[in-house]
Amino acid sequence: MRRYLPVFITAVVLLGFLAVAIKFMVDAWQHSTAVMSIHGWVALGLGVFFSIVIGCGLMALMFYSSRYGYDEQAQSTEYDRDAPYGPPRTTDPQGSTDQSKSSID
Repeated sequence: MRRYLPVFITAVVLLGFLAVAIKFMVDAWQHSTAVMSIHGWVALGLGVFFSIVIGCGLMALMFYSSRYGYDEQAQSTEYDRDAPYGPPRTTDPQGSTDQSKSSID
């Protein structure tokens, strides 16, 4: 039981926050005098619908990219952090890099 105590406390605190948020939402809704026309409801519905469509589409692209190896191609590219736009580094047989040996014209 002691092992699950932090999880239990976290769940109780989060459910308490959720209850307070729902109570605030219900009170604000009941005391509001705002009126929304049919155009507002249509705009709200379309906004929610297209937000869900875009979110699902981006998640699908993420899983597709991960499954077919497109992520590995982007991570396997190596570049020189010191001179990303300069000439490639040359290496001498001792393994050290020396920029003075490269031919810059």
